[in-house]
Amino acid sequence: MIDFRFDGPPGVAAQIVLTHGAGAPMDDPFLEAIAGGLATSGLCVARFEFPYMAARRATGTRKGPDRAPVLLATWRAAVAELGGGGALVIVGKSMGGRIASMVADEVGARGLVCLGYPFHPPRRPEQLRTAHLASLRAPTLIVQGTRDPFGTPDEVAGYTLSPSIRIEWIEDGDHSLVPRRRSAQRAAAERSPSGSASGRTRAQNLQAAIEVVASFVASL
Repeated sequence: MIDFRFDGPPGVAAQIVLTHGAGAPMDDPFLEAIAGGLATSGLCVARFEFPYMAARRATGTRKGPDRAPVLLATWRAAVAELGGGGALVIVGKSMGGRIASMVADEVGARGLVCLGYPFHPPRRPEQLRTAHLASLRAPTLIVQGTRDPFGTPDEVAGYTLSPSIRIEWIEDGDHSLVPRRRSAQRAAAERSPSGSASGRTRAQNLQAAIEVVASFVASL
């Protein structure tokens, strides 16, 4: 049994299944913001954790991620427990999104969203994790920061990706869509009389991600 955490309108079946990346749990600030924002948009979000993270929560012992077969099986089980992929958009942060992309077609997901896809390890652009993305059939949205060390715009432009994949770039965002601190400081210092600002803030980038994901779900 998967232990889900639900956000959204009561009595509404889950429309989005969301999980974490390699290092942080399902209730870290990033996923709290994403789940809460999507719930505010009227969507029901079901969050879950992979076994290693659930064990960390229960015991306090930190261990690395489960091996790929366990991660894949957990995604399959989560989708099955929520009634199957046909009504679900499966969403993952980083590693969680990569694993979701590996099961999306198999489970017949209505759609797939990857929040910060790890195209390659940082500083190792030759170690690509893109082979399966060339033939992906599920409608897919990748939300990526323009400063993401796991895949920058210039790098991603050279990859062979399925036409079912759309990439939305979040300006000045890192792997968690956070802008450079000086960008936020500059924004505060350069506010115009109209109240607009140059530069980006974390809140702005997260809101942009929430809006594009909600719009993507609505389009399916």
